[in-house]
This record gives sequence, C-alpha cells and structure tokens, in this order.
Amino acid sequence: MVLENTSELLDLLHREVVPAIGCTEPVAVALAVTKAREVLQEEAIRAELFLSRNILKNSMGVGIPGTGMIGLPIAIALGMVVGKSEYGLEVLKDMDPESLAEAKKIVDEKRTSVELKEDVLDKLYIEARCFGARGEAKVIICGSHNNIAYVELNGDVIHDGFTNGNFQQVDSNEVQLDFNRIYDFALQAPVEELHFMLEAARLNKMAAEESRKGTFGHSVARVIENESFRHLMGSSVYNRLVAVTASACDVRMAGAMVPVMSNSGSGNQGITCTLPVVVFAEEMQKPEDDLVRALVLSHLMVIYIKRRLGRLSALCGVTVAGIGAACGITHLMGGNRDQVAYAVKNMIGNITGMLCDGAKPSCALKVSSSVSSAVFSAMMAMDNKVISSLEGIADADVDKTIKNLTDIGSTGMGDVDKMILKIMTSK
Repeated sequence: MVLENTSELLDLLHREVVPAIGCTEPVAVALAVTKAREVLQEEAIRAELFLSRNILKNSMGVGIPGTGMIGLPIAIALGMVVGKSEYGLEVLKDMDPESLAEAKKIVDEKRTSVELKEDVLDKLYIEARCFGARGEAKVIICGSHNNIAYVELNGDVIHDGFTNGNFQQVDSNEVQLDFNRIYDFALQAPVEELHFMLEAARLNKMAAEESRKGTFGHSVARVIENESFRHLMGSSVYNRLVAVTASACDVRMAGAMVPVMSNSGSGNQGITCTLPVVVFAEEMQKPEDDLVRALVLSHLMVIYIKRRLGRLSALCGVTVAGIGAACGITHLMGGNRDQVAYAVKNMIGNITGMLCDGAKPSCALKVSSSVSSAVFSAMMAMDNKVISSLEGIADADVDKTIKNLTDIGSTGMGDVDKMILKIMTSK
C-alpha cells in the first residue's frame, strides 16, 4: 500500500504528543489565568474561574507541581503571579519559592473563586477573569487544554476563536483516521521521521525513575514490587511494565515538578500508552526502530479514539491509552494487522466502563489495571483469540467496535458525569 499524506499524521503526532508538567486540567486553568494576567498588563488582584463539569471534576483532588498543595486555588494563584502563556502546558516551570509564597498569600486571602459553568460549548471549557486596579481581562480555553479560544480586555475583544457560537477546532478533525491508516503509517512511514517519539520514552522513563527518590501518592509501584508479595506477584516482565507505568503516574498525580509526555491533553494517557511499550521492548531486547514504530502505533491509536470520545468524558482516559499500549505490545510480540486489531477488541470487551471520577493519586491503580489488561489482550491476540461480534459491544469491524465504545462514553454516559461530580462535591 502506498502511503499518502504522511505529513498530516506527523503533524498530528507533534501536536498531540507534547510535554506537560502536572495534571493537565488544573495546569490548563493556570494557563488561562496566566494569559489573562498577561493581557491585563498590571498586577492581578483577584481572579474568577468558570469551569465545565469535567474540568472541575479533574482538578479537585490532584497535587499541583512543586507546591505540596492540592486543587484549584493554588493553581489559579500561581497563574496570577508566575509563568508565560507561551510555555503552554509547562506554564508553571518558572515557579520559585518567592512566587509560591506570593501565590499562597493569594489563597489565604481568598482572592480566587471557582464556579461551575453549565451549558458550555465543550466538556473542556475554562473561563478565567482577572481583575487589576485599572481593568479586567477575560480568557477562554476551549476544546483542547492549550487552545486559547477567546481573549478580551476591558470589554474589547482581542481574539475571538468562536464562529456562530462554536469554537474553531484546532485538533485537525479534518485529518481522517481509521485503524488501517494508522497501522500502515506506523509500519511503513520512513522510520527516521518517527524517531522524535523516543522523546516520549525518555521523559516518561525519567518520571518513573523519580519515584525512587521518595514516597509519591499511593506508591502503587512499590506495592507491586514489594518483597512481601513476591510469592503472589512473582518477578516478570509483566510485573515490571505494570510497576514502571504506575510509578510515573504516582509521581505525576502527587504533584512532582517533573515533565511527562502527554497524549491528547493527558499526561496519564501519555504515560500509559508509552511506558508499557518501552519496558516490553527493553526487556525483550527489541531493536530501537521496532520500539519507535510500536510507539507511533500506540500513540496514534489513542489520538484516534480520543478524538471520537472527546478529550474529557465519563470514561477513564487510561483505558483508551491501554488500548494503544496493547497495540504496541502486540506489534512487538510479532503480531500482524489482524492480531493488533484483535488486541483492540479484547481491550474494549474487557475494561469498557471504567469511570473517570477525577484526577487524583489513585489514578495509578487504574493505570495498573489498564496496563495489565493491555498485556492480557496482546497475549490473547497472539494466540488468535478475540472477542467476537456476538459478545457485548464488539463488532466484526474494529473501527465499528471503537465507535461503539466512544458512543457509550461520549453520549450514553452523559448523566454519569453529573452524578460523579455531585458525589464528589457533596462529601
């Protein structure tokens, strides 16, 4: 098969696989506030945030990098005092003890506020309003975590990315993706053009290695590797790839000031579709070019499914990332096109329905479950075992199976998000 328009897939990877420091929802909130502060061109005295349900849900229980604190107030306050919007999802990387102290003072003085914004244009919606002594600025991020869709200063519109009430898509939905196109690109594109994917391996491995320097989150990886449980868990490639992936999530959710390579706006998704593939390739001593192609296959599959599902949903994103990892691992096992498709169906038939109840330290448990399922799904696929179209939501066609999954997550579970946030905010 002759590949066509490979450049648009390369561009898509470059756009969706990017570094991020901290959980992307509160960091995106900080980014919106930072942009509003820059537009204000004076000291930000007060900030008001209006957030979609999914942004609020994913920002309540996660550590903010370098602060030792949890949640939105400190993220908002940091945006009021430090950072540059041009840094994107690394907006907090310039934080120092002085700016942190200033931000903590803002929190103590209750100069930030957060409200739920109903009936928004997208599940990913952040509206930040910053007030100074002389004026006020308004910034809206919508559609993706770093898409600054609207900017206003003292009532004057500086930038308007909305057309007829809808935000202008920036994630190139016009790029047509399906299983076969992704598979052919990953295996046939000039490998030298794909080597940038090794940066995802490097960054996410560094995050995992950071876990050895202290106690982070629930220390899921340490439990998996604990000598006391060796008689239960054993010592295997499987244990190692689950533990390494969980350790990077432990570090990230605890708020360590370390970058990870994200996918589709999520660091946990980037970790989950990268590290199992990397560890498997290392343990099996696979050539570097094989690893590169497996990473491309994994990441593009996640991008494809997330574009159908939505960047934020009631379904946990690491289940989608686990589907990508299953594809990459199956390829490294020597699987062919059909067997990679089997791995997708096996994953969807297994862990569809894992809920997203916000970003938090226990996400590492869900990461572990998704990675575990990815390995089993790949093993089943290599044995030519696949969930059939007579079972559940699986279809004979792999793309239709993916559509069934995304229809459930994006449409069928709309009320689930509302119930989850109600439970979280009433405790």
